[in-house]
Parts: sequence; C-alpha cells; structure tokens
Amino acid sequence: MDARGELVRRCALKRLASIGPLSKEGFSELLSAVAADPRSFADDAEEQAFLEIEQTLEKERAATAGDDLLDDDEYQRERRRRFGRIATSCDRALALDPTCIDARLLSCLVADQEPDATLGLLLELDHDVADQHGAIVTSEGEDAWDDVFLRPRLRVRAAISRTCLDTARYRMAASSCLSLIDASPTDALGARLTAALALARLEDETGFDELDARFLRQGNAWSHLARVLLLFKLDRPAAARRALRGFDSLCTGGAYALLRPTYVETYLPDRPQSKPGSFEEVTLCVHEADPIVVDTPDFIPWASEQPGFAESAGRFADRLGYDM
Repeated sequence: MDARGELVRRCALKRLASIGPLSKEGFSELLSAVAADPRSFADDAEEQAFLEIEQTLEKERAATAGDDLLDDDEYQRERRRRFGRIATSCDRALALDPTCIDARLLSCLVADQEPDATLGLLLELDHDVADQHGAIVTSEGEDAWDDVFLRPRLRVRAAISRTCLDTARYRMAASSCLSLIDASPTDALGARLTAALALARLEDETGFDELDARFLRQGNAWSHLARVLLLFKLDRPAAARRALRGFDSLCTGGAYALLRPTYVETYLPDRPQSKPGSFEEVTLCVHEADPIVVDTPDFIPWASEQPGFAESAGRFADRLGYDM
C-alpha cells in the first residue's frame, strides 16, 4: 500500500474541490505542495485519520528492518508489540473518523485470529461498507482504482479473496477475485494472482486459461506455480514436468522456495510489492499457495523427484548461504 501517495492525492483532490478548477500544470504544483507537507493539507477528520494510518504503516515498516536478527521468541514478542501499536493507531484513527475503512481493515488483520475468524471480520466489514456506500459501480472502460477514495474498499475485497484461499474456500476465492478484476481491470492489487491459485485447485483449466489470456499471458510466480499444480492435479505428468521446469527457470530460487518454504508475515494491509521474477516474489507466491500444496500431499514428493529440481534448489541455497 502506497499510503503516502494516496494521502497526497486525496488531500490534493479535496483542496482542488474547495478552490475550483486548475490547469494540469496547476494541479501538478498542488500535488507537489501537498507532498512536501501532507499534514498541513489534512484538514478534515477523514484525512487526519488516513494520515494517522499512513504514519503508522511507515513507522512499522521501518521497525521490521532488524527482524531477521531476532530468535523465534524475540520475534514473536516484537510481533505482538507491533500489532498492538498498530491496533492502538487504528483506534486513534477511528476516534477521528469512525468510517475509516483502512483503519477497520488493519484492525481485522492485527487481531491475529485464526483465518476463519479473520474472514468473518472481513466479511462483516465489507457488508457494513456496502450498506453505507452501496455497491462499487463502474462504467465500461472505467477502473475503480483510478478513484483514490475507492481504494480502501478494493483492499477489503482483496483481503477477503486471499483469506478465502487461506481457508480452502476456493470457489468463493475465485468468484471474489473475478468480481474485483471486473471493478478494477488493471488489477493493481493482484487479484489475478489469488485467482490463478484458486482455479488451479478447482482444476478449472478453462477458467485458468481465460484468466491468463485476459492479462495477455504475462507470466508471474503465481501463474507459473498455479499451472504446475493444475496440470499435476489433472494427472498430466509430462506437461506438469515441463511447467515445473519453467517455474524454476523463470522464478529466481523457485525450486528452493517450493521445497523450503519460509514464514511470511501477515500482509498489512495488502500484498507487498516485489520485483517480477525475484526470490521475494516467489516466496510470497509459495506462501499463498501453501493451503493448496498441503491439500495435495503427493505434490512436493513428486516435484522433488523430477530430474534436476532438487539439485537446482541446492545450488541456489549454496549460492546464497541458505540451509537446505
């Protein structure tokens, strides 16, 4: 979430509404002025609440820099403290603006409940927001993401989709993702990534191919791994083997990430940005695919036995000094 970028745009648009039309150059200057000092332009309760969230997210991201140096117990203690700080910040934001969707979304996530309970909280939030604002409606060719004030609602829907996947509600995950893509065709929140995994688990090859074509077959770690899972579940071993080789060759450390998955922290509030094809990307992908991999117990042993796959994981581990 680019909270600062959104805060600047929100404040600039509200100031524009109060001062009247500006030229393109004039609005650009207004954006620059807001970016230099957002606090001076956050002059209503809604933006002051958003400013509270923006500052907290920025501060907590910086605070995670040393997490890799902590042992497990220290990490869990720091994690609880961090979630507590975020929850307190959300309370402050909601005291300013009880309708702040991002504060409510973060509150659901840092409650740190079991996935089923988290899904219940998210669905309740989505229902409340829909009751208050109505459905998100866009005309043909429009993208809801272009309206910065709609983005919090889209983030809620994306969190619901990912939590549906995490709780093995694959059909609900796919449906939610496709609805989100309809509202925001540019898919800034990556609903297509969650959808690819859900459709693979559902063994819906037609749906998977349609999704792939919709995004011009631009591959990523999720689509590559989903294709392997789909073909494996459809019992097409030769095609699955080729897809597995593609996954490993196109995703840095793909074999290692799949055979040695690592812990990934709760997304606050949405999926972190990662470079396409990077180890960071494939790590996130494997983390999100975990419910499907666990539900397909023969998959990892099969992948390990494919020629060169375990060896590729070992070479990657040796190169970076990781355990194997």
